[in-house]
Formats: sequence, structure tokens, C-alpha cells
Amino acid sequence: MQAKTFEQGVHPCYKKEATASKSLKAAQIPEEVVIPLQQHIGAPCEALVEVGDKVKAGQKIGDSDSFVSAPIHASVSGEVIDIGPVSTADGSETVAVTISSDGHNTLHESVEPKGDIESLSSQELRDIVREAGIVGLGGATFPTHVKVSVPDDKNVDTVILNGAECEPYLTVDHRTMLEMPNEVVYGLKAIMKMTEADNGYIGIELNKPDAIEVMRETVRNEPNIKVIPLEVKYPQGAEKQLITACIDREVPSGGLPLDVGVVVNNIGTAVAITDAINNGMPLIQRTVTITGSGVQSPQNLVFSLGTKLDELIEQCGGFKGNTGKVILGGPMMGIAQHSTDVPATKGTSGILIFQKDEIDEFKPKHCIRCARCVDVCPVSLMPITLSKLAQVDMITELDDYNIFDCIECGSCSYICPAKIPLLHWIKLGKSILTAEERKNDE
Repeated sequence: MQAKTFEQGVHPCYKKEATASKSLKAAQIPEEVVIPLQQHIGAPCEALVEVGDKVKAGQKIGDSDSFVSAPIHASVSGEVIDIGPVSTADGSETVAVTISSDGHNTLHESVEPKGDIESLSSQELRDIVREAGIVGLGGATFPTHVKVSVPDDKNVDTVILNGAECEPYLTVDHRTMLEMPNEVVYGLKAIMKMTEADNGYIGIELNKPDAIEVMRETVRNEPNIKVIPLEVKYPQGAEKQLITACIDREVPSGGLPLDVGVVVNNIGTAVAITDAINNGMPLIQRTVTITGSGVQSPQNLVFSLGTKLDELIEQCGGFKGNTGKVILGGPMMGIAQHSTDVPATKGTSGILIFQKDEIDEFKPKHCIRCARCVDVCPVSLMPITLSKLAQVDMITELDDYNIFDCIECGSCSYICPAKIPLLHWIKLGKSILTAEERKNDE
């Protein structure tokens, strides 16, 4: 197969073998779920329920008037026992609704089929996606109804589904394509109708040959949809890099995929859209890969949102050996956890557990000016320069060097022989510059 790719990038050890052959497995219904009212980029939701209320699975329990937001739904049936601040995976606090499950998982009356692509208008489909609380399930959690609402001054002709799953260890998108290919394609066709796009592509890396075969067979009679084999390289699944690889268009600096007529969505997001249309099911569960040397039985689980990390780990046999680190997401872009007593949410694509002897402790050394970070940066930035500017609060220069073009893939930190935490400083620089811009706007 002739594979496509982008320039730069890195080749980490992928280590997907532990779960690549493991089918998606339904996790047990937890006795209690803690459901944060902000599981998306945008405005947080306000609670629509009170302590003591009885709720059903799929019932809306949080919403916002803001366009850039996504409703929150109960993932189990039971009783609301608390509404208040909780710690989340990123270390912040947010308001959450805690529900004690009754064990029945009774569905709310609103969970019913909404129609089909042919009979529903583009706006009706967008409304369904919005009401279902669907967000990008690749990890970014941007509200999907916003992404598919194309502004009047833009014209979208192409939708690309991201089946690259380029992060090491993670395999849920791979399994989804193998086990639910028809749902993937149906969701893609729905996105194409919502955006009025004529062409659809599914980009899949060559380390998933079975998924490429299955998806090609599924779209065999779809003249406007093609499967694009991609080289195995990180970050192949990043939006801008995926667009370049699939259709050879370059998103301009500071621009969005819409600027080149493209909308990109994740494989899991497409399946969630299918479920919302065909079954009326809001986003109350998602898939997650739980793997690493520090877990007894690595699995790909389908879990109820709000389940605690430690409960999911326990369903995989629990911890093994001397635990050294738990990472939420993939090893390149994931966040190390201070505790597993936090809820898994719409953005939880992976839970990686490593034993202590796998974790290298090191102190950063001085930059040797090898320029490897520049060589691998997929958006052609100068990571070491941005890092140094951030360390000394040189705000104007951060903007001059296009810091917001950074996609935070971590390739620079990965390749640096001096072990300088380049991405850490770049993220800090972004925060400093954002705060300064807000201050100037006041």
C-alpha cells in the first residue's frame, strides 16, 4: 500500500501489542459515578438537577446557553447524592454531579431513534449532535456541533476521519474500526451532510492493516469516501498533519482546517454521532485503552462516564508490581496523575500504568544546540527558542515566534538529548501570553 505522510515528526516505540487484539469489552456499571459539568472545551454547564432527584441514564443533567459548550447527561440511573466541587484529572477543580446507581441502568424517555440521514436536514442533525453532548473523542473534547457548523464565509468540501491513532499504547480507535465499521461510515456520512462536504476520507496508519482492509470493504460502494493509508509516524493524527497527508493542503499559520475547506473528526466521534441519530443515545459512555506493565490484564473497555479511574483499573485486574506512574491519555500528550480517585470523562482515551523501574528520573542538561527539536517539529517552529523566551517572560517575542502554532505534540521533548522539558515551557509561555492578552483587552 502506498502510504502518505507529512514532513518532520518522530518514531516512538508504539507498544500497542498488549491490547491491539483485545475486543472492546463493556465495563461493569459502577455503584457511583461522579460526572463533572465541564468535560469539553468551552463554557461549563450548570446543573439541571438537585440532590435527591431520581435520574435515568441518558437524562440531561447539565447545560449551558453558550454556543461553545456541550450538555452533560446521566450515565447511569439512580439518585443524585451530591453536587459540588471535585478534583479532576488535570489537577483543577470543577463542579460535578454524583449519582448513586440503582443498578438497573433504566433509559430516559428521551432516548429514542431520531430518524436517519436522508430524512433529517443538516440543521436537525447538528441539533441532535448538540443535544447528545458529543465532543471530539480523540482527546481535545471540542464540541462537535460547533465544529460542523460551518460559517457563512467558509466552504467545506472535505471531511477527514482520524483513524491514525498515532499515540503509542492506545488501540480503541483500531478496535472500533474493526468491530463497528458500518457505524463509523454512517457517522462520516452524517458529518458530510452537516458540513455539505462532497468528499470523505478515513486516514489509517499502516500498523493497522486489518482496519484498512475492513474499512476499505465497508466503503467499497461509497464513491465519495476513500480510505487513505498513512505512514506510521507521530503525530500523524494531528489535524493539520492529517490534512497534509491525506489531501496535500496546508493549514496556514494561525488558521483552522476550515480555512482550507476541511473538517476533521475522530473515529469514536463518528460512532457517537451514529448512536445519537439511530438510537437517540447521548454521549454517556466511551472507549478507553487501559494498558502498561503496571496493570494485570490490559483491556479496551467501554465505560460509563464518571467512573473512577481506580475502578476501571480494578476491572483490568488491578495494579501489578510497584506502580511508578499513571498517565491519562497517551505517553506523548497525556497527563501524569496525582491520584486515581478522579473520574474518567469524555476526554479519557487511555489509562497507562507503568512500574517504577520503567520510570527514568533525570535532570535537564544544557542545550547543546543540536537543533533536533527544530528538525522534528511538525509545524516548523523553534522549540528551544520558545522555551527560553517563556522562561524569561519575553511576551512579545513569544508571539513573534508563533507560539500558538504549537500543537503540543511533545515531539521536541521526546527527541531532546539534553532532556529539556521543552513542551512544559512552551505550554507555560502560551498561558503567560494568553493572560497578558486578556489583561490588555480589559
